[in-house]
Amino acid sequence: MPNPIATFDTSKGIIKCEIFLDQVPYTASNFIDLANSGFYNGLHFHRVIRNFMIQSGCPFSRDPKARRSGTGGPKPGTTFKNLKSGAIETRNDRGNINDEFEAEISNKKGTLSMANTGDDNSGGSQFFMNVMNNEFLDWFSRGKSQHPVFGKAADEASFDVMLAISKVATVEDVPEVPVRINSVTVALAVAEPDPRSSGLSPKRVKKEPESADPA
Repeated sequence: MPNPIATFDTSKGIIKCEIFLDQVPYTASNFIDLANSGFYNGLHFHRVIRNFMIQSGCPFSRDPKARRSGTGGPKPGTTFKNLKSGAIETRNDRGNINDEFEAEISNKKGTLSMANTGDDNSGGSQFFMNVMNNEFLDWFSRGKSQHPVFGKAADEASFDVMLAISKVATVEDVPEVPVRINSVTVALAVAEPDPRSSGLSPKRVKKEPESADPA
């Protein structure tokens, strides 16, 4: 089954990201739960650094000039379903999730990664998009910063929007003209029932011409 695709509808354009549910299921499921509950709708990119990354996901950034932006997250004790294992996971008493240091996926340009405070298990809802190769942020590197990657730009057009956001004028890393996330939605692949086990008759499928979808 293919990985889900997240669509970020921003004031600078559309960003589509493949979410690595297959490799980072716990972190990916947390993000998908928040996205499809509307958590990210109306938030802003509160931290933008040219030639580095763009960051969002803090609920306080609904006000693009809020000084508390970068300090918020999900409500404590809320739950989400691990879409790979089926387990119900619980965010801790600060709304954070555990660090998922399993898949060695590097913070290369175009990737989507979990933000945290630098403390163990301090991620929650905030994420950043790398616009440069930032391997020193890898959890498996020798650096102090450890950020698990859980997605990547699905196409070149999406990376171009990331890059455009990274180049906006800022004051102390805050965009002068706010960059809004109108919505984030995640399309989940749904497996059709196996007619051999369900008793259903196989469908007749009309073959369509193959399309040249971008990689």
